[in-house]
Amino acid sequence: MGVEVYDPVGRAQLMAERIPRTWTGTYRPFGSPTVRPVVLRLERVTPLGQMVDLRGQLSLDGVTAPVQGNINAKSNQLDLLVLGTNLGGVLEPGGEFLGQQGLSLSGWIPDRLTTLGGRMQLNPGPSPVQTGGVVRGLW
Repeated sequence: MGVEVYDPVGRAQLMAERIPRTWTGTYRPFGSPTVRPVVLRLERVTPLGQMVDLRGQLSLDGVTAPVQGNINAKSNQLDLLVLGTNLGGVLEPGGEFLGQQGLSLSGWIPDRLTTLGGRMQLNPGPSPVQTGGVVRGLW
């Protein structure tokens, strides 16, 4: 029986190749019942040692801003900065998303103590196309 070896540099390269380029989901500010739609499009994904560098666009309620961040392939920690302008009047420049589960679940950490944070939950893939009503079974 041999010792299993974990290669975070190799995992970062694999993640950069296989990570979905489109993520959709929701953002909900703490203390608010309002849930807002979110779309993250990764335009450039680059492995840098055990880190995966991310560049792309984040859309919140139809307002888009550039984002820049990284995922640690060893710990799966996410650090995602929103660059530029306010997003949907909710996210201010200078804040960041921090997560322990990659892009799936992260928390918004604002740069000012007077602004509430929030929670963003994403799933890989494009947003579902709504073609009509919900079809329900008869029984």
